[in-house]
Amino acid sequence: MPMPLLFLILQVLILLGIAGNLGLAATIGSLVLLAALYIKVNRRGPSGDYIQPEGEGFSWLQEELEKLSKRAGIKPPKLLILDEYIPNAFSYGRTVVLSMGLFEVLDEEEILAVMAHEIGHIKNRDTLMFPLVVYGRYFSIGAVMLTFMLSNKVALGILSLIFYAFYEESRAKFMKNREFKADETALHLLDVPMSMKRALEELKYYEDLRSEVKMTGFPGIEPSIERPQKNTQLIETHPSYDERIIRIILEMENLKVQRGMLR
Repeated sequence: MPMPLLFLILQVLILLGIAGNLGLAATIGSLVLLAALYIKVNRRGPSGDYIQPEGEGFSWLQEELEKLSKRAGIKPPKLLILDEYIPNAFSYGRTVVLSMGLFEVLDEEEILAVMAHEIGHIKNRDTLMFPLVVYGRYFSIGAVMLTFMLSNKVALGILSLIFYAFYEESRAKFMKNREFKADETALHLLDVPMSMKRALEELKYYEDLRSEVKMTGFPGIEPSIERPQKNTQLIETHPSYDERIIRIILEMENLKVQRGMLR
């Protein structure tokens, strides 16, 4: 059981214990609302101007998408191009989104690396889990507020707050690990694994622009401000580029050993 889910269950048990039927109604109502949001996100994704990748200019991209998906053992996801100059990429449901800005700063191999990362998220079912983890955070915050309002025992409110703190910690660790796993999956799909390292090194130069479009509910090449003076998040849910690059280098060494043994 993922650790974030465990702490959500504990929050629900507290609500049921102090509020009975009212706590049950609040829990069910919250879950129905979050489920509706979840379905909407996985069907439509975030708002934006999307372009269908049609024509000769994108034919190579569609071909590579099918090739990478076949290697991953999944049905090729839908591909959309976001009409946005900021270099960015993310995935939702069974859709991969690449921004126009990526094509301005990355070469073809690097763009394929970014796309492989998104395919990795879809293969690993992160597009299903990430929104749940994010919405679970909203539920946990609401549970803390309700516990303080409905319970006469301050200790229960404090306990609920502690569970929320543990949820945040486990949520950050969970999401970071899934990013590492998507990178690892991508490296096994690419003809040129080194292109993943090059892509991340290039995208580091555009952090200041991309920080404004951070979407923690959508897995992808998500911006993460590494400069301490600009990092305002209490708990970072996304690994830094440097962390990912180091792990990519280590995984590439493992790939060399594995491929060498197969020859």
